[in-house]
Amino acid sequence: MATHEENVEIQSEGGSIAGTLITPATKLPGVLFVHGWGGSQQQYLARARKVAGLGCVCLTFDLTGHAGTSGQYETVSRMRNLADVVAAYDVLVRQPEVDRNAIAVVGSSYGGYLAAVLSTLRALRWMALRAPALYMDAGWELPKRQLHRDQDLVAYRRQVVAADTNRALRACASFAGDVLVIESEQDQIVPHAAVTSYVDACVQANSMTYRVIKGADHGLSDEESQRAYSSLLVNWLREMVTGARAGPVAAEPAAPASAPAAHDDPSVKGLEPAAPEAGSGSANAVPPETPHPAGTTESAITAAPRGEDP
Repeated sequence: MATHEENVEIQSEGGSIAGTLITPATKLPGVLFVHGWGGSQQQYLARARKVAGLGCVCLTFDLTGHAGTSGQYETVSRMRNLADVVAAYDVLVRQPEVDRNAIAVVGSSYGGYLAAVLSTLRALRWMALRAPALYMDAGWELPKRQLHRDQDLVAYRRQVVAADTNRALRACASFAGDVLVIESEQDQIVPHAAVTSYVDACVQANSMTYRVIKGADHGLSDEESQRAYSSLLVNWLREMVTGARAGPVAAEPAAPASAPAAHDDPSVKGLEPAAPEAGSGSANAVPPETPHPAGTTESAITAAPRGEDP
């Protein structure tokens, strides 16, 4: 491991002595977690603790209109929530141990939408989106709740949206890092077409990993779905972080969203390299994990509260 050396002066009785302080030169990746509409940071605390065990600095937070600021639930806009995400990012990268060139964002539903837009405002290396929601560009400053009355979001999400017509998808189209997209098979809020819009938009991604959790609904309301999501997310981040520490590797091309799965396992439908990768296998049966890092337990994977609105 590379090290950094600094000459220091040590005060001792009656004088000073010289010393050399030797510290690791390598900083740690940072991971920002963005919860969905109607949720809170509680939904990601357990997962963030597990990701921290990989050697990452993690930050969770509550979007305005949620938890301690729930009084603004009916009035908060996407503009305000995006400002929340940017502010949280800035807090994360200011931590002295964080590598500013190795930042990941993890977002669910509305949080996935905001995470995608963040990629145009701040530097990101990795982006993980679970059931990312889609919203029309119009009404950016309006209360987010009003969008469901003014716009037919149900119909909008049931069609594959062109990347150049939507702010979040335009952000994905210009993102050159690594992307993970996770879909719930029985999602009635963010259907397959909406997820496909995100996958299709990531044309410049260094790598694209797409997974479907069999039998899962939007809010991952059963324990198996919760465990499957945690396993897919943690294993993917482990692979990304390990690869970053090992140095650059040749990227494998991502398949188009309409391509068939590269394996015969009916539990997972995904766009993936033919060779197995971390997090592959049956999402419903929970992929096997490596031993837990020190200080974590199996319960830490499933303890996150569930239930997110569109």
